[in-house]
Order: sequence, then structure tokens, then C-alpha cells
Amino acid sequence: MEHTYIVKGMTCQHCAATVTEEISELSGVTGVAVDVEAGRVVVTSDAPLDTIAVAAAVEEAGYELVP
Repeated sequence: MEHTYIVKGMTCQHCAATVTEEISELSGVTGVAVDVEAGRVVVTSDAPLDTIAVAAAVEEAGYELVP
């Protein structure tokens, strides 16, 4: 399954790496692709993801998931 999210506040590849690391720790996540310029994060998983859990992971990284 592929899920696309918009993340506010990312400005560089370090931001992308931090967001990738946090989201990758979620259960079922098999891949994370970050487009810093677009503020887009595409998450691949083997099951549906809980948006609240994704938002918490993004916040843990220091950024904000745009609803």
C-alpha cells in the first residue's frame, strides 16, 4: 500500500533523513520516500497505516503533518 502525506517544515536532506527514520520505525512500514521541495512523504506499507501514528512520528522528528 502507498500513502502520501504532506509535511510542513522540512528544508533539507537532514530533515528528510530524520522524518524517514521516525516513520520507518512504525509497524508495517516497508519504505519511505521524501520530496523535501514538495513537502511530500510517500510511505509504503504492507497494511493500512494509522494517520495518528504517522503524525506522531513526524512530530517526534520535529515537523508537522498537514491534515
